[in-house]
Amino acid sequence: MANIRLNRQFMGATRPFQRDVHALLPVSFFRMISTFFSSIRTAFGREELTNAALLEHQADSKGLKAADPGNQLVIKESVAWIGMAQDSSGSRDGGVSRDFSLIKGWNSSYPETTGYIIPTLLKHAERTGDIEAIKRAERMLDWLVSIQFPDGGFQGSVVGAEPVVPVTFNTGQILLGLADGTRVFGNKYREAMRKAAEWLVQTQDPDGCWRLHRSPFTTPSDKTYETHVSWGLYEAARQEPDSPFAEAATRNVRWALRRQNKNGWFRDCCLSEPEHPLTHTLGYALRGIVEAYRFTEEEEFLDAATRSASALLDVQLADGSLPGRLDEEWRATVDWTCLTGNVQIAACWLILYRMSGNTRFRDAAYAANKFARRTVRIDGPDETRGAVKGSFPVSGGYCTYEYPNWAAKFLIDSLVLEEEIRGSE
Repeated sequence: MANIRLNRQFMGATRPFQRDVHALLPVSFFRMISTFFSSIRTAFGREELTNAALLEHQADSKGLKAADPGNQLVIKESVAWIGMAQDSSGSRDGGVSRDFSLIKGWNSSYPETTGYIIPTLLKHAERTGDIEAIKRAERMLDWLVSIQFPDGGFQGSVVGAEPVVPVTFNTGQILLGLADGTRVFGNKYREAMRKAAEWLVQTQDPDGCWRLHRSPFTTPSDKTYETHVSWGLYEAARQEPDSPFAEAATRNVRWALRRQNKNGWFRDCCLSEPEHPLTHTLGYALRGIVEAYRFTEEEEFLDAATRSASALLDVQLADGSLPGRLDEEWRATVDWTCLTGNVQIAACWLILYRMSGNTRFRDAAYAANKFARRTVRIDGPDETRGAVKGSFPVSGGYCTYEYPNWAAKFLIDSLVLEEEIRGSE
């Protein structure tokens, strides 16, 4: 998962106000106040920001671009940007650079997100006939197999980070790529897929949670969003139907549902601030439950996913965005939006629309996707054309002044789903 690097002097987000005051004032008020103070912070620390960061900060302070470039163009440019992120990785190994930072430049490769970028590229290739996307996905797979631990796990964080130890969440995300690689390329990646899935089964606690190999780069606590690991096990089970992978996945999702409040909010569902989780990690949790229903067709999973997804409908703002962090009453605690979370949740809404026919899910997803599209540059420097910011504005508290690779991946996924639905209707 994305390791959050906060530039506290310039993050562009204020600390949450007192809860009783917050409940009385609209989010737009907090956005206005936070933008004001963010501008002051930037003015005092201007010499520490690059010109590119300053220009992007100034552009975002004026609001969204009026023009919507549309799904097809954004998909094309974002796929191309992922290719550039692979070629520009600081570790030059076939993986995808974690991010491009307007302050620090290109990062080294990130095994976890490289893993789940693979299905995005393979689906894009199947839709468009893009042979280069297939070759890029295969390079990513070959690199991941080369760094797999003998017991089947994969490291946390980026190449070069310490300590280099196997981590549950990262392994589960890479498993998504290995399973899709097995589907497309056959047995070439089957053994690596099987080893990763077996390691997850063997290291799971009896109650369904994974505690033995937590990430050293997040707070050491239970993580409800590891239902996204379960999704990886479900995909491996599709390739190995007689395996115990699906049973382990379902055990984890049932554990996670015991951490869902009646209003659909999830406890212990954040990297570091579980009292007001990111929409990014809420999106992980929700998608894992949606995938549990898709695999098992058990109604309790559909009910749980619908409960959370429906609550999020009421959180969405008029411009299509979601606040970046939400407390246990689904109230905004920050004034910026996490673009990754927006489109992860949009994808879940679209899948649930297909299942239920509830047009509120479809319309909310279209609005969320449109908001994200309007933040993407389709011209200008190669390093940012087609890239997706961590936060909007770029000075917000998630991946501040960065364009993380998984933001582009999740936007492509959601826009492709939208295209499929629009085409069918």
